Amino acid sequence: MTLDAVARAVEPYGLMVMGHSGTRVLIGTDAHWWDVFTQSPEYLNKVQDPVDTWSKRVMGGIAQDLGAKALFPSDGPPYAPFIAWALETGRFWQSPTGMMIHEKAGLMISLRCALEFIEEFESVPAGTNPCTSCTPKPCTTACPVGALSEHAPYDVPSCKAYLDTPAGADCMTGGCRVRRACPVSQSFARPEAQSAFHMKAFHP
Repeated sequence: MTLDAVARAVEPYGLMVMGHSGTRVLIGTDAHWWDVFTQSPEYLNKVQDPVDTWSKRVMGGIAQDLGAKALFPSDGPPYAPFIAWALETGRFWQSPTGMMIHEKAGLMISLRCALEFIEEFESVPAGTNPCTSCTPKPCTTACPVGALSEHAPYDVPSCKAYLDTPAGADCMTGGCRVRRACPVSQSFARPEAQSAFHMKAFHP
């Protein structure tokens, strides 16, 4: 099995290989995932937890075809350490706000599955953290209530309280301003409808 073969298997579903380490390959949504997902029975029939249900159906089938074991972020407790796995790949880093950043997706990360194979994949050199050369780090000042900022933990209550105000409508419809401020995220932008969908799931 090669990484190219894994990438070809997931690409028709709007998914991409986001990194790998040893026997494990992390799969996340690509820029055209929303177009694929909104045509799925899970979305059209408004099933409960549609993204997780879709992920298990699609990735479960792909894992079987590739001879791999599929592991999902929603399985648990105990939950698999996806953040630690991501950081091991050399393709993800902690951004100044504490959220993970990916070399291609920026802060628009949605890991849907990890594929566990029997044999290890060839290691590749680690990438370069885009935050290192980013100035003036717009993600650190983008949140209007400072819920995500440098040198402070994520203030979830302040974030959700702001989303309940008229001014918070921009975040609810367009997505988190911190994620949108990231220059790498802007080259991997989501449709507004997708951002609104994720925000509604985060803050019903």
